[in-house]
Amino acid sequence: MRGTLTEHRINGKECTVYLPPSYSVQTGALPCVYVLDGGSLFLEQMDKLESQFANGTLPELIFAGIKPADRLDEYTPWPAPSLSPAFHDFGGKGRLFLEELTDAIIPTVEDMHHISAHPETRGLIGASLGGLFSIYAMLQKPVIFGRIGCISGSFWYEKSADYVRSASLRPARRRIYMSVGSREAEHKNNIQNTMIRQNKDVHESLRQKGFSQSQLSFTVEEGAVHHQEAFKRQFNAALSWLYGKNRSRS
Repeated sequence: MRGTLTEHRINGKECTVYLPPSYSVQTGALPCVYVLDGGSLFLEQMDKLESQFANGTLPELIFAGIKPADRLDEYTPWPAPSLSPAFHDFGGKGRLFLEELTDAIIPTVEDMHHISAHPETRGLIGASLGGLFSIYAMLQKPVIFGRIGCISGSFWYEKSADYVRSASLRPARRRIYMSVGSREAEHKNNIQNTMIRQNKDVHESLRQKGFSQSQLSFTVEEGAVHHQEAFKRQFNAALSWLYGKNRSRS
């Protein structure tokens, strides 16, 4: 890795910030992608991403990975019962975390670094409950985020697909990348077995709001299960679709 990693504590949250090789306050401001669940989606593939920066298939990007205090609380939009006795109930504190993200974390990160303040280039990407939260954040704060990555979004979550369907949103200059694995519903004996269907429903709801094919992408990865390795593959695919060559200026 040729870029720089720094660790910060912002408003009590651990935040890992990656700055690409040519980053300098003397050069132009770069887009920042805010990544849920800390650095889990990008830290192990920085060599690959930097190779894409070098060959021009991706513009250089800043990543800010935000580690949750409790993802079952912070990434859920409203309370819901647990699906397993091994875990506590979902706390439904998504609105509180979103306020923390937009009012404290993002301003602090962007004050510390030379980051583009244009909302249309500001990204938010998450997987699983983080994917659900990414779409929720866009609907709640449409003027903040312009590029959304929803990887294996947990739209089985109670009433979440209905919420997307009923929410008001204009496409404007936003782009959304969605993905789900073709085997994510296997061996699930609870509402998680609706995972693929609910993702398809959410994609259709967004399409009905006027998002064109150049603004909205949906991928079903053949053979992929609900696992971190698949999430990392789709993170790279999301970046390529959201920011890749010939797309970053449109």
